[in-house]
Amino acid sequence: MSNAFARIAFTARVREEQARLGSAGTYDRRLSPDVECDDELGPREAVFLSERDGFFQATVSEAGWPYVQFRGGAPGFLKVIDQRTIGYADYRGNRQYISAGNLRHDDRVSIIAVDHVRRQRLKLLGQVRITEDPEIVDLLNGFDGPKADRGIVIRIAAFDWNCPRHIPVRLTDAERDSEIAHLTARISSLEQELANKGVATPHVTP
Repeated sequence: MSNAFARIAFTARVREEQARLGSAGTYDRRLSPDVECDDELGPREAVFLSERDGFFQATVSEAGWPYVQFRGGAPGFLKVIDQRTIGYADYRGNRQYISAGNLRHDDRVSIIAVDHVRRQRLKLLGQVRITEDPEIVDLLNGFDGPKADRGIVIRIAAFDWNCPRHIPVRLTDAERDSEIAHLTARISSLEQELANKGVATPHVTP
């Protein structure tokens, strides 16, 4: 776990719960002042985020209620600007503006991005700046598809690679089609090998 993430997420009440359930000692070192905070995205995080076609984003309202929203787009719509900054084009949806309103009140955001195929997930905490600066919006907009009128720029405060346990394996349409094509080619290859050996086989359709 990231030390920076632990220092933000492990509040006094969280530490009480860890102590009560027997995991406090496991995380003691993460909170030691002698351990340097690791709050900069590395190559692994940058590649992972740039490959995602969606993520879940949580904000908090004035009344203290959490609000979770799914943000999606073509792979690459979530852009890594530098080691501490990511951003995405804020496309128009149903015009409720709940996340936007929450972020105007409290700029803190929590994000979780999941790769269901490799069973990996990355959690991020950060602070948001909503911008209509045309240069930044152009940077965040993709070359194809819809154009956004504003951008969301997130300054990363901490991140953490989450435990892969309980992540279901799911394929996108493109991933499924690629897997089917791979299996079809493998079947054809095996059938050809058997045919070359004079072994008759029924044709199998995956």
